[in-house]
Amino acid sequence: MTDVPAPVTRRPGPLPTGPGRPGPGRHVIVVDLGYGDAGKGTVVDWLCATRPVHTVVRFNGGAQAAHNVVLPDGRQHTFAQFGAGTFHPGVRTHLARQQVVDPLALAAEADHLASVGVPDALDRLTVDGEALLATPYHRAANRLREIARGADRHGSCGLGVGEAVRYGLAHPDEAPRVADCRDPELLRRRLTVLRDRLTAELGPLDAPPVADCLPAFTGFAARVAIVDRSYLAGVLRAESCVFEGAQGVLLDEWHGFHPYTTWSTTTFANAEALLAEAGAAGSAYRLGVLRTVTTRHGPGPLVTEDPTLPLVDPHNSTNPWQGRFRFGHFDAVAHRYALAVAGGVDGLALTHLDLTRPDPAGPDSARPALRLCRRYEDADRLPPGPPGDLDRQAALTARLLRTRPVYDAPPTDWPAAVAEALAAPVVLTSHGPTAADKREHTPPAGDPLPAPTGDLIPQKT
Repeated sequence: MTDVPAPVTRRPGPLPTGPGRPGPGRHVIVVDLGYGDAGKGTVVDWLCATRPVHTVVRFNGGAQAAHNVVLPDGRQHTFAQFGAGTFHPGVRTHLARQQVVDPLALAAEADHLASVGVPDALDRLTVDGEALLATPYHRAANRLREIARGADRHGSCGLGVGEAVRYGLAHPDEAPRVADCRDPELLRRRLTVLRDRLTAELGPLDAPPVADCLPAFTGFAARVAIVDRSYLAGVLRAESCVFEGAQGVLLDEWHGFHPYTTWSTTTFANAEALLAEAGAAGSAYRLGVLRTVTTRHGPGPLVTEDPTLPLVDPHNSTNPWQGRFRFGHFDAVAHRYALAVAGGVDGLALTHLDLTRPDPAGPDSARPALRLCRRYEDADRLPPGPPGDLDRQAALTARLLRTRPVYDAPPTDWPAAVAEALAAPVVLTSHGPTAADKREHTPPAGDPLPAPTGDLIPQKT
């Protein structure tokens, strides 16, 4: 874990559309303000379709991300490690040092992208050499730990991302990193020590011998551009970038509802740290993404869960590791908490508006009467605590598992209702899976929230 920067005072306002000269403030950071799966990928795809984006920067998580992008012609890809702007020619991906990199999964993802018309994804990729590697040994250990929890599973994706972070914290000078792939003997030693330590702790691992793993990792180093941290700083000073977050703030390692959390900082903090290194601290536009329904994959608090909602998500099905994909009504209390611990946003992207009824009293029975929860029976706000106080977070989790929601009537104007409940403007709405289904949203006249100032990312012409 790393220190979380102090909250930045935000100046909420519309999506940036200003002049295109180089300089800070032309970047956008996209973060999920729920439990993940709110539509970050489709929002990043839209940004890359409507703005001249040079690079999509991945700054947390790893191969467990599942950011679905659908093109108007029907092509679809679930982005895990590549940036969700990769369908757009020339848009690059950078995997920052806070990312956990899985070369085996990356190769499989590149193969799928090639099959849907993107043969050059690896050519447009740069990877920070300091990033941790996820290996078959991390994956096997991750699954053994989750199985051992029995009925108390945390909902892991089973891909070894958290295990790689755990090992990196325990053995920072010996953990395999991306740059090690350029030195086969060093990588062999580190993989062998890793395998032996995990085997001694957990028993036999369902993973191949080290000698069988090495060619894939050294082949990865020969195929992609491995860079140091100065590379990204230079790009951020010269070009327009989109930072694509993974998972959601309510799963954050510091502020999420322990133990149902991730080994990752899911707030804006990692992106802001990268910007600070480039001399652009606090200057990017911070865009929070939310669904009109609050969802989560697997166990843990979901106060507004409603099993009667007739909803399914074709990209988020029940699976052996994460468990069931759950639906609830819009939980403004939880999302206000996410905003507080993340340090605020400049604007909100509200997705899945196609699930709401234009008229709650109307005849469209195929759409559920989605409601909005502004308060719980015992509170209307969840106070943030100091980062990393896991005992406090576990107590908060226990409280959330007991509490009950209090609902308002279904909103007739969802963007207005969400903006009012969260005290932040909705600047983008999504009414379907493609970029063509997105609409920039202008708050009503007289909105008291000030617009941001400075150099802003321009629209494409």
